[in-house]
Amino acid sequence: MNAIKNFFVSLWVDFYDCFIDAKYYKMYLEGLWNTILIALGACAIGIFIGIVVTAIRIAPKNHPALKILDKIAKLYVTVIRGTPVVLQLFICYFVLLIDIRNISKGLLLAAITFGINSGAYMSEILRGGIEAVDYGQTEAGRSLGLNWMTTFFKIVLPQAIKNAIPTMFNEFITLIKETSVAGYVGIIDLTKIQSYITTQTMKIYMPLFIIAAIYLILVLALQQAQKVIERSLNKSHARQ
Repeated sequence: MNAIKNFFVSLWVDFYDCFIDAKYYKMYLEGLWNTILIALGACAIGIFIGIVVTAIRIAPKNHPALKILDKIAKLYVTVIRGTPVVLQLFICYFVLLIDIRNISKGLLLAAITFGINSGAYMSEILRGGIEAVDYGQTEAGRSLGLNWMTTFFKIVLPQAIKNAIPTMFNEFITLIKETSVAGYVGIIDLTKIQSYITTQTMKIYMPLFIIAAIYLILVLALQQAQKVIERSLNKSHARQ
């Protein structure tokens, strides 16, 4: 019994030293806030890129420029999905985006990098959502005299996004976890906070456990929100 008691006492002391003492919890909150900002920015950029890439890939190839853009879009998706996100982060930080890497502690850089990464996956998600839309919707739009672009953006895309919302939300959850590599280039995200706390307290494991618990709570909360959205969409489909 004494051994168990001593274990929990030691655990509490470590937790106090790494979370409460010297108000270290503020550092965790700063890291969490930066992580969420990066993920939200990356998600917005990813959706925009995904829509553009999807439109290019499914557009009728009746012009040479569209054929070239289609090849570029396919190459982009292949390269991004075929290389590690941490490698893409290094390339953006040290090669492509040097001028902005000091803006807002590198948050903009991280959002752009993860947004470029997410865009490739979003394009595939949206393409799947478009395939779930009845082709008759496109034919109906064209029969009304709408051109392909108007039909796509006003009729097909809104329905595709509605179909893809659960998967897009899952991509956002994945982004939350992927941002943990941002600390490799000195960006102060939630995972990077561990090195600062460890330096101050000389404790290695407790900061890692605390950060893992924060990630777990955040992801579980987002998964519950995803279930609520899915139930709402299912009820909407049932009423239709």
